[in-house]
Amino acid sequence: MIKTFIIAAMTADGLIARDKKHSAFWTSKEDKIRFVELTKRAGVVVMGSSTFETLPRPLSERLNIVYSRTKNFDGAETTQDDPTTLIKKLEGRGFKEVAICGGSEIYTLFMKAKVVDKIYLTIEPLVFGKGIKLFNDEITAQLKLVSITNTQINTVLLEYDVDWGETKI
Repeated sequence: MIKTFIIAAMTADGLIARDKKHSAFWTSKEDKIRFVELTKRAGVVVMGSSTFETLPRPLSERLNIVYSRTKNFDGAETTQDDPTTLIKKLEGRGFKEVAICGGSEIYTLFMKAKVVDKIYLTIEPLVFGKGIKLFNDEITAQLKLVSITNTQINTVLLEYDVDWGETKI
C-alpha cells in the first residue's frame, strides 16, 4: 500500500514562506539533506504551481507532479486529479511513497482528503512575522510524535504519524 507524507519547513512562528514567490532556499542545510533523502526515497514529489515556480528547475531523480489548471511545466507532469485519484494512479505506476511538498493549498488539499500518513516538519530558528501558514483552512487530525531531533544549529526535525481514527479534540 502506498504511503503519502507531507514534508515542510516552517519558522518558529509557524510560517512556510513570506509570500507565494518566496524561494524554499531559506532553510537550513539539515532540512535540505532531509528533504533530498526523503523525496528521492519516495521517487515522486507533488506540489502546486506556485511552489514549483520557486524552484530553479525540476527536482532531479524524482517524478515532479504539479497541480495546475492552466500551465504546463518542462520536466514535470501536471494534474488536476483529486488526491485520492492521484495516489491510486501513482500506486498503479509502482510508486510506494508520495512526497507532498507544498504549498499551503496543496498541503490542505491532501490533509482534507485524509490521505496523508506522515508529516515531516522542520522548525527553523527564524521568525517571519507574517506570511503563509502550513494549512490555509481548518483541519482536524490527531498526530502521534514518532521522533524529534535537535540539530547543531537549533533546528528541530519532527516526524509525526497521522491518525485518521477518532480525533480527541
